Amino acid sequence: MIGSQTKTMRDVFLEQIYRIMKRNKKIFFLSADFGAPTLDSIRKDYPDRFINVGIAEQNLINVSTGLALEGFTVYAYGIASFLTMRAFEQIRINLAMLSQIRQVNVNLIGVGGGMSYVVSGPTHHCLEDLSIIRTLPNILLFSPSDWVLAEQFANYTINNKGPKYIRFEGKPVVQIYDEKQKIDFTKGFNQLFRGEKICIVSNGYMTHRALEVRDTLASENIKVGVIDVFLLKPLNEKLLYERLKQYKYIITIEEAFLGKGGLDSLISDILTKNKSSIVLNKMGIGDSYTFNIGNREYLHKINNLDGIFIAKKIKKLLSKI
Repeated sequence: MIGSQTKTMRDVFLEQIYRIMKRNKKIFFLSADFGAPTLDSIRKDYPDRFINVGIAEQNLINVSTGLALEGFTVYAYGIASFLTMRAFEQIRINLAMLSQIRQVNVNLIGVGGGMSYVVSGPTHHCLEDLSIIRTLPNILLFSPSDWVLAEQFANYTINNKGPKYIRFEGKPVVQIYDEKQKIDFTKGFNQLFRGEKICIVSNGYMTHRALEVRDTLASENIKVGVIDVFLLKPLNEKLLYERLKQYKYIITIEEAFLGKGGLDSLISDILTKNKSSIVLNKMGIGDSYTFNIGNREYLHKINNLDGIFIAKKIKKLLSKI
């Protein structure tokens, strides 16, 4: 299912927004002094609808909210860890709270989800954002696994009003979805492969890890399912459970702290609501920050998130059946 093209999520998304801005004069783009190749074109061609607020994420949310209240569709762009955590109070009051009584179409574009910025250390690792954004009512949470999802989501942000947090991987990724495939965002997930007894549930960059593990085990005639959850909120939980109940074991893998409200908590809640006997295994980052410096593979290995460790865990679970 994985294609051959490698692209950066933010680039294809911004290119789509740039095209839409040509025909839609009600779009504003704001940046917290954070660049991208396409951003130069937006700034050059639409100077009256582009604002760089500087390294001031809190003000980014304030200005975005003001523009949205005047009827504009707003895109606010910054580094994921700073956008969500430095400006959390503004997101809570100006977006989550206010959108309950007024229409506020502000789209927060956070680049660098998980451990994208590998060499920048724990200040730039974004392991808490899924948890904290999920606590807020009225905010959509989108965490795509490839650039095809990111590209198609651009039109969705125009037509579906309300605040959104869009969590992008910082590095280029190989496509998973077919460009000709029309994504159904109302489901919030997609079962990429159906397995037999075990299914890996993942989101974002970790769906690539899940597919790697799936391919490794397939070579040993072990069929593992893979479900990509790209919309953590809202999510069609009823339909997702229909897929989950086919399995005896579910393994969640994510670049986020374990048991803190991220993907693992979401799946756990679904199983609990349905009084399911499915055994859930959670894999992610333990209750500590990672100060080690190295590439993604190294950081995953020291946190027991590398493909070899995950494959061994699955085979150990299967040996108990």
